[in-house]
Amino acid sequence: MGMEPCPSPFNLADYVLTAGRATPDKVALAVLGPARAERWSFARLEAAVLGMAGALVARGFAPGDRVLLRLGNTPEFPVAFLGCIAAGLVPVPTAEGLTEPELDRLTPLVAPAAILAGPGVSLPGAPPCPVLNDLAALMDHAPGGYAMGDPDRLAYVVFTSGSSGTPKPVAHAHRASWARRMMWDGWYGLRPDDRVLHAGAFNWTFTLGTGLLDPWAIGATALIPAPGTAPEALPLLLKRHDATIFAAAPGIFRKLVAADAPLALPRLRHALAAGEKLPEALRARWETATGTTIHEALGMSECSTFISGSPARPAPQGTLGHPQPGRRIAILTEDGLAAATGETGILAIHRSDPGLMLGYLADGSPALPLSGDWFLTGDLVSAEPDGALRYHGRRDDLMTTGGFRVSPLEVEAAFHGAPGLAECAAAAVEVKADTHVIALAHVGDIGKDALAALAEARLARYKQPRLYIPLSALPRSANGKLDRRALARLLKEQT
Repeated sequence: MGMEPCPSPFNLADYVLTAGRATPDKVALAVLGPARAERWSFARLEAAVLGMAGALVARGFAPGDRVLLRLGNTPEFPVAFLGCIAAGLVPVPTAEGLTEPELDRLTPLVAPAAILAGPGVSLPGAPPCPVLNDLAALMDHAPGGYAMGDPDRLAYVVFTSGSSGTPKPVAHAHRASWARRMMWDGWYGLRPDDRVLHAGAFNWTFTLGTGLLDPWAIGATALIPAPGTAPEALPLLLKRHDATIFAAAPGIFRKLVAADAPLALPRLRHALAAGEKLPEALRARWETATGTTIHEALGMSECSTFISGSPARPAPQGTLGHPQPGRRIAILTEDGLAAATGETGILAIHRSDPGLMLGYLADGSPALPLSGDWFLTGDLVSAEPDGALRYHGRRDDLMTTGGFRVSPLEVEAAFHGAPGLAECAAAAVEVKADTHVIALAHVGDIGKDALAALAEARLARYKQPRLYIPLSALPRSANGKLDRRALARLLKEQT
């Protein structure tokens, strides 16, 4: 089943804000502090977006110019993002915590014409363009309009997480927001009366899309924790502000159920998880604590999410769920052939998928790497007889030991639910020249002997860790994703 083609002419910002015009006084965005919430109506939101667009055009910026966003988790972030797009400019969101040296490496890749910066946020050492920081004045400017055009033209650029190397600039078309409609039923079960609370940073495509743009596009309310909100405060905010959907990375869910105590969330219908594989034991603990389920999705910066479970079609036990209706995906062998049912292969997205990126930005224009007509994601999956997909990790995360290739997810799953184990992660560690063994980093009160006994009972000998290394915490990105490259470095240092 396909989806309705993206309208033309089209502007992403205009599309995202269209539904809210029917309810101009409804709360579009609420920033939730410990004592009070800052509320933005749909009318106020669109006025600020168009003010930003008008101000940028008045300053002489032209369609196609790139604008680096150096902003925190405040309303200025989505206003700047949509304001740039409304004017035909190309925003480039970046993580608030990036350092000056990191920005010095990334900024030349996008060649910005301007930088929009919030207070106290780091900048490149020698900014190559004007830095605009009077954001209130920009939003209060006389309104501009929406630059309509080809839905396939460049709309925004995001950076990959860099978890498997140097971050790359990913170029997306205006149509990418329209393609996200496949997630509304295929993952969220999203409705106009929903109140969606997302716990991630705005620069992350999971937060930007699931937490802000999609709720607004259907006329729903986005709830955002104020900057500095501790994860332990989220249950109170979810309850106090009648959240109906909660979205976060698995690491956040892990913190919320750490005490194994009931969480009273009477209005919550379900939760959404993405960013890394959700352990089944964690899903079960959440269901016990809240009486609601977590619907998981697999995605990437290059295509957002495209495999998921949903309220209408929950994922079968142990799987990611199904391709969202309208997606065109395949599972390919190393030879580029279709994998058989049950056979592990590389997950691929057809070049015609409307949510697929234009390409990686290189020398000023996007280039889309393809194998035939397919973009290879690097994720390893297998298909069940009913079409649900089982996840086997990233191709570049596979551990090679004793001539065998082993997925870290399979090793980690053997320990899920062990008493006293808060979390664990596996990586291959070189113990001498050309000799690698599997090491397990573990957090909690469980000892090496108990872990080794579990491994012996549940894993083939070649899959069992040879090293058990206790850590106070696993290394994670700002968005709570496990940083496997940092983990491998840390474990090597410990051996």
